[in-house]
Amino acid sequence: MAQEINIKSILNKHKKRDSWFITDYSINMYSGCSFNCLFCYIRGSKFGIHMEQKTSVKINSLEVLERQLFNKSKKEEFGIIAISSATDPYLHFEEEYKLTREALKLILKYRFPVHILTRSPLIERDFDLIEQIDRQAFLPNDLTPDLQRGAMLTFSFSTIRDEIAKIFEPGAPTPTERLKTVSNSLKSQLFTGISLMPLIPYVTDTTESLEELFTEFNKLSVDYIYPATITLFGEGVADSKTLMKRVIAKHYPDLVPKYDKFFQNSTEMPKYYQNAFNKKMKEMLSEYQLSGHILESENRFRQ
Repeated sequence: MAQEINIKSILNKHKKRDSWFITDYSINMYSGCSFNCLFCYIRGSKFGIHMEQKTSVKINSLEVLERQLFNKSKKEEFGIIAISSATDPYLHFEEEYKLTREALKLILKYRFPVHILTRSPLIERDFDLIEQIDRQAFLPNDLTPDLQRGAMLTFSFSTIRDEIAKIFEPGAPTPTERLKTVSNSLKSQLFTGISLMPLIPYVTDTTESLEELFTEFNKLSVDYIYPATITLFGEGVADSKTLMKRVIAKHYPDLVPKYDKFFQNSTEMPKYYQNAFNKKMKEMLSEYQLSGHILESENRFRQ
């Protein structure tokens, strides 16, 4: 059961534009997450505890958001808004509270561009608003030579196999459901990409898994893909490092020595792995003729 809370600010200005998702602002209409992905970077990180029991609904967020959007638009400080950066904007509670849908109405009113990141098919409910934002948003001046779209939709996957997702993302909609939504988004001619954040070492980053993933997304003709390896934080019982090592021990016991070695004194995979991973991703993107960045996709489209 989510608790209802009041907040003083909802529109967060980034110190600098996010280089991957090219966002200038972020909003989170909810805190915590009922999707319960074990690898989530929120768990045990500096951003706080990410637990299903801690989910909150920011009940006055629309009033606060309108005030902040009005002030930013009056100064013509338009920028791309990430929805959401620290939780999913389409949690189960969204069906009742509709805070994300109402936020999109305000964003459309003040003509800000958006980048929506989600694991949920519920986003299809809001395609009507997203299509309008895509056409009407004011883009930052320094991006207009390279970006012509006012709305970007990025769907998160760690795998496209439901049985694996059930282990690592126990509360999230299934990959099968998400893939249908990705297809519908593309059919609606929305700018649609994929976040493979994270690929799980020796589980979903294998050659077989990568070929399966890239074949599927090539078939769908997605606009871009962001692949990334994993970062695990914390030693507490609800932290991502603890939870991932526990589930690896249960379902992939042969990988325990590798995970113990990699994460005993680090939050990240070793440099040699990261270098090999990045090289492999460049090769895969080239082989399957997929873009590895939003702006790269836009430039390729115009050519």
